[in-house]
Amino acid sequence: MIGKSFYRIKTVYSRSAPGFAIGIITDIRLYEYIRLRFTPSISFANRRISYTLESRNRDGLKKFQKTVESVFLIFPLEVKIQSKRVGNFSAYVIGGGGYTLDLAARKKSAGIASGGANQLDEQLKLKRDDVFYSAGAGTDFYLEYFKLGLELKLLIGTRNLLKSQNSVFGNSLDKIRSRMVVFSVTFEG
Repeated sequence: MIGKSFYRIKTVYSRSAPGFAIGIITDIRLYEYIRLRFTPSISFANRRISYTLESRNRDGLKKFQKTVESVFLIFPLEVKIQSKRVGNFSAYVIGGGGYTLDLAARKKSAGIASGGANQLDEQLKLKRDDVFYSAGAGTDFYLEYFKLGLELKLLIGTRNLLKSQNSVFGNSLDKIRSRMVVFSVTFEG
């Protein structure tokens, strides 16, 4: 119930938003063109969820936008298969999986809300742990003092991150899964 009328969810949309991450690279050469990589990082991201609520007699609409802030610790373990180096350039594909820990989800589940204009922070809670698989491709440029890498990768979460609760906002969703498109710029010495 919002105000004096009863409302139900009419639509729910999720909008992506850019984020930022920083991390380190650990690289082990298994064979000539195959490497095992561990690249832990910390990522700062937002997810925007837009709700449209409709009154039971369908004479009024209310719109809410919920921003879910996340601070992820990401621990990927991936296999990198690269091409033979041609001059100062090589290409590669990368794939694997990993674990993410959402540090902001712990704060939300403890009942510490950050507030906001629409005051929906306590209405939508997420689990903090996720397991993902990843796939992508990239290029390495071998410069005089370091190697510059450009990489585009997709991370797809395997768990339902939605915590069950009794609210019109949480009950309107069946599941929330993480999907991240990551563009990385790497510097290796």
